[in-house]
Amino acid sequence: MLKEFQEFISKGNVMDLAVGVIIGAAFGKIVDSLVKDIIMPVVGAIFGGLDFNNYFLPLSSSVTAETLEQAKTQGAVFAYGSFITVAINFLILAWIIFLMVKGVNTMRRRLVANETPLVPSAPPADVALLTEIRDLLAKPAASAKAAVPAKAPPAKALDRKPANR
Repeated sequence: MLKEFQEFISKGNVMDLAVGVIIGAAFGKIVDSLVKDIIMPVVGAIFGGLDFNNYFLPLSSSVTAETLEQAKTQGAVFAYGSFITVAINFLILAWIIFLMVKGVNTMRRRLVANETPLVPSAPPADVALLTEIRDLLAKPAASAKAAVPAKAPPAKALDRKPANR
């Protein structure tokens, strides 16, 4: 069973998947930082210096804090600013993945278009000889069938010569 597991793990698809997951996790952190540290501050500055991460609605009257972190300690809050940030993060990540997949598909189409069709090579000498013998043996049988008509054509009445009386 261990040997089968090793064969499964050593297949290319599993290794490619593992590498993809690791790179995806690292790339996700980069996109998260891009959204949180670069894009959202610019968006906040456009809307008057707002910090979207601190946008929340208190769900109980006991929440009186000004920041989201303090409000979470006081009670339940609806943190829609964090959701907006995560949604923007997702859209950017989905767009980048879309562009990558589109690029790979375009590259594959170009590779397929540039491939020259495979020309079958000449058959081995023994196969060519056997094919030639088969064709020669088939010729007399075909010519014999063509020489013997299947049915004699009917004689026409006008073609007959009148009998001497």
